[in-house]
Amino acid sequence: MIDLVHLQKRFGQRLAVDDLTLHVPEGEIYGLLGHNGAGKSTAIGMMLGQVWPTSGDVRICGFDVTAQRRKALRNVGAIFESPAFYDYLSGLRNLQILSSYTAPTPRSRIQEVIEWVGLTGRENEKVSTYSHGMRARLALAQALLPRPKLLILDEPSDGLDPQGIHEMRLTILRLQKELQLTILLSSHLLHEVEQLCTRIAVLNQGRMVFEGTLAATRQGPQWFRLKVDNFKVAAGVLRQAGLIEEERGDDSVALKAGAGSDQLVRCLVQANIAVYEIAQAQESLESFYLNLMNGEAKGN
Repeated sequence: MIDLVHLQKRFGQRLAVDDLTLHVPEGEIYGLLGHNGAGKSTAIGMMLGQVWPTSGDVRICGFDVTAQRRKALRNVGAIFESPAFYDYLSGLRNLQILSSYTAPTPRSRIQEVIEWVGLTGRENEKVSTYSHGMRARLALAQALLPRPKLLILDEPSDGLDPQGIHEMRLTILRLQKELQLTILLSSHLLHEVEQLCTRIAVLNQGRMVFEGTLAATRQGPQWFRLKVDNFKVAAGVLRQAGLIEEERGDDSVALKAGAGSDQLVRCLVQANIAVYEIAQAQESLESFYLNLMNGEAKGN
C-alpha cells in the first residue's frame, strides 16, 4: 500500500527526512513513531502529495505520488495536521461541502460514514457545539468519504480525554476489521500504538532507527523486579555472580542469557539476602522506545 524508497526531504540546510525506505503491506495497522521534529509529518506530507520530496520515490496504492498524484490518492483517506471545519455549519453540511471538493458524494454515503463514526443524531448540529471528541469523529468521517483502501491518521487521538481515546481506538479497530482497511497511524500515545499496531517504524532526526513487529520490541534480556532489603547490595551480589547484565531504577535487573530466576533467588539466599518478592517485568513499547532514543542520543 505504501512504498517509500530512499526518500529525502531538505528544507534549506535542514534535512527533515533522511534516506527513508519503508514498506506498509495491505491490511496492517502500521505505527509511525518519533519525537516532535523526527520527520513523521514531513514523511506523511510527501505520501499525500502535499510536500515535494527532494529525492527518492513515493508510491501509494501502486502509483507514483509525484507523477500520478490523482491515481495514487484516489483510494486514500487521511487525517493530517489539524482538520478545519466551518463552525457555523452543521457536521452534515461540512461533510457535504468537503466531499464536493473531490467528487460528488451521495447523501446515502455521507449518512453511512456518519453512522460508522458514531455521530448519528448529532450530524445536524453546528460544529461549534461539538466536543473535541466529536470533532475528531467528524474528521474521521471526512477521511472515510472516498471509500478508502488506505487510511492515514496523523495523531487521531490528539487532545482527547481518556474516554475519547478509548472510543477512537475501538473505532479504528472496527474500521480496519470490517472494511479491511490498511491504516498508517502516527501517534505520540505509545500505549495506544501498542494496542492497535502490528508493526512500527521509529524515526529520529529524519532517519529510521527501528522497523519491525511489536513482538520484536519485546525481544532482549528478561527483566525481573526484586523486592529485597537493600537492592544495591543484592544487585552487586548478582553482578559478581555473573547472573545479571544491567540494573534499572531501584528494583529491576536484567538477567544474562542463560540465567534463570531460580538461579537468581538461590544466589541471593546463599548470600543471606532475604527475597520478599520476584516478578518478571513485561517490557512495554514505551520502555523500548525510550531505551532506543537514549541509545541514539548516546551514539550521537
